[in-house]
Amino acid sequence: MNMYGGFLSQEEKERIHKSSIQILENTGIKFPSERALALLEKGGARIDWDRQIAYISEDMVKQALKTAPKEILIGARNPEYAITIPAGYTTYNLDGTGVNFFDYNKGQKRPAVMKDIAAACRVFQEIPLGTLMWVPVNGSDCPKNAKSIAGIGTAFASTSKHVSDEIKEPEELPYVIEILKAILGSEEEIQKQNIYSITYCTIAPLAHDKAMLEATMDLTRYKVPMTILPMPCTGSTGPASLFSNIAVANAEALSAFTVFQLTNPGTPIIFGTGTGTLNPKNGLFLEGAPEVSIMECSMSQMGKYYGFPTVVGGCITDAVVPGTQAVMEKVLSTMPLAACGVDIVQGIGLVESSMTLSLEQMLIDSEISLLCKRIAEGVRISDETDLMEDIAKVGAEGHFLKQKSTRKAMRSSEFLIPPLSDRITYDEWVALGSKDLYEKAHERVEQILASDLKDPLDHNTKKTIDEIVEAAGRELV
Repeated sequence: MNMYGGFLSQEEKERIHKSSIQILENTGIKFPSERALALLEKGGARIDWDRQIAYISEDMVKQALKTAPKEILIGARNPEYAITIPAGYTTYNLDGTGVNFFDYNKGQKRPAVMKDIAAACRVFQEIPLGTLMWVPVNGSDCPKNAKSIAGIGTAFASTSKHVSDEIKEPEELPYVIEILKAILGSEEEIQKQNIYSITYCTIAPLAHDKAMLEATMDLTRYKVPMTILPMPCTGSTGPASLFSNIAVANAEALSAFTVFQLTNPGTPIIFGTGTGTLNPKNGLFLEGAPEVSIMECSMSQMGKYYGFPTVVGGCITDAVVPGTQAVMEKVLSTMPLAACGVDIVQGIGLVESSMTLSLEQMLIDSEISLLCKRIAEGVRISDETDLMEDIAKVGAEGHFLKQKSTRKAMRSSEFLIPPLSDRITYDEWVALGSKDLYEKAHERVEQILASDLKDPLDHNTKKTIDEIVEAAGRELV
């Protein structure tokens, strides 16, 4: 008896699909790359070469959806953390490319540095439902041209879970592949183990970025999983209605499926979304608004409509610092996604519309994920949970505490014991120091960072990765 939620009926999914096809066929998508346009033309698209617009037919979309795999291995340096999606439950990911770090001890944010990435990876290692570690911030103390390479190298050295990032330029790709080969030994193992993936963002509305597009086309050779992440914002980079904004996001996602399946059929692609809505007071991109959760859930349903694993922006907030607003918005942007069966929710640990990383928030968000998972699992009806005999034995006005079934059940996963939340009396809470949720999370962060690194890379591999990062700093322009 699992909980299930959603916003779209079958008829509404079909209407969004038809609207997206109308956009692809009649309005078109901009591909500022002669290489991509030539490939699309060969595949059947009508091309306006002067405007760099491709008009993609429904038949092309159907073929792309047919050749893309429906199950994807999210591997890990430590195979114990590997997972194949869909997995039947929701797991979690950080959001990438933030710029700030919230210093809990000082109560203020500062520019993020490389050590913050390492710390985030170590905390993420301890999150039970944390599956995919997208490098969450850019290190301001690293040369601009090597930020991505340095972030990937730091992440692999600091966690043995799956690592993800973006490939922004074709020139970055050789360094990424060399890092993966240093860890795995060969290109064949890169394709086999899938310990690395990327996020590919389209440019709203209805366009692609030339450098990222061509870099990702090159990457398809290695069969690295990629998440397609359209991000139209209602009223600015997207139309000012939820339905039409969803149609635009869906069209952008389908255009990416088409070009990458034409590049290399069978490339593993995850259907993703990171839509937003406009703050009418200041024009800012909002993530924590309820309308965003509605769109994200709807897009996740479109991903399932096409039969693909999903990564959706959630557990997100527009609060500028960790605190009550952050927790409220994160719960409201997580529970609907867990109910919809999203495979990976993307956004834990970040505040200020995913611009600022907080290690304490990561642990609180982990607790939110556990609570939402338990609610989504619902009531477990089975012979084991059928306690009719105990009911008859105890009878009216009896007590079930002494029953063996009670002791067994209370130790089972049917009853969640959250690691941070207080379930004690007021007097006990005062006696223990009157600590709030963030204080307890901070203590846990300090414990994690003071402990030994789990699953460290061997010395020679770590040295090789450091040399690759240093080379990227010298050679990339």
